[in-house]
Amino acid sequence: MSQHVIEMPDLGIGTFRLEGKTAYNSVQMALDIGFRHIDTAQIYGNEEQVGKAIKDSSVPRSEIFITTKVWNDKLNKAKFVDSVKQSLEKLQLDYVDLLLIHWPSPSNGEKMSEYLTELKKVKELGLAKHIGVSNFTIANLKEAMQTLDAREIFTNQIEVHPYLTNTKLRAFCGQHDIHVTAYMPFAVGEALKDDVILDIAKKHDATPAQIVLAWVNANEMTTIPSSTKRENLADNFDDSVKLDHEDIDRINALDQNKRLANPDFAPQWDQ
Repeated sequence: MSQHVIEMPDLGIGTFRLEGKTAYNSVQMALDIGFRHIDTAQIYGNEEQVGKAIKDSSVPRSEIFITTKVWNDKLNKAKFVDSVKQSLEKLQLDYVDLLLIHWPSPSNGEKMSEYLTELKKVKELGLAKHIGVSNFTIANLKEAMQTLDAREIFTNQIEVHPYLTNTKLRAFCGQHDIHVTAYMPFAVGEALKDDVILDIAKKHDATPAQIVLAWVNANEMTTIPSSTKRENLADNFDDSVKLDHEDIDRINALDQNKRLANPDFAPQWDQ
């Protein structure tokens, strides 16, 4: 397992699609329950609320691992660093623990070498402790490694859930010691209604969410599910469920290459 994981808690809280007071409340509850890993992004429009929830909590800054991501329209020399400074202002932080490129720049966008050089600069300036990427394919990672040493790529945050196990890309990341962070682990709630997951949940006297998170954990990935309900956050935080090989194989077999995050500017995905 890569050394990065020690510093980044295996389980975090995602804030995608959470706005205003909802985002604030979710982060505040999560910190109260014990989460110490918060994931946001410029495009989510909730950095201010996330920052306020962190500031209003009694948890010291040094104990919280915070990630944000740079959006497509800032992936150039002119805007990149300033956009990160603006994010920090909104978050009321001096630095983030992890800064990611949210999506590889669309094919008509900036050169990857240009914005990855800016990403490195942000780390050198002390605005981010670690740097990484999100939604990068094998081809994207190969290109990224022409600018960054693979060891500098702290994580590749990608869509992974029982219906999209993304094994080829995960294997490539593993070969290069790039840790995988899985987003949308519940497939927007779909996986939690799956008969196989429900059956395994019954066997372990656990919730379907705990089963999916145990599967992610067994596959040595970090994950960042989101929830607005305290009860669900508390269930998610309880990592006592351990799956056996049969359970893991049954969940792996649910893969249908079903991708949910697929905007029109997405890269050409690994098959």
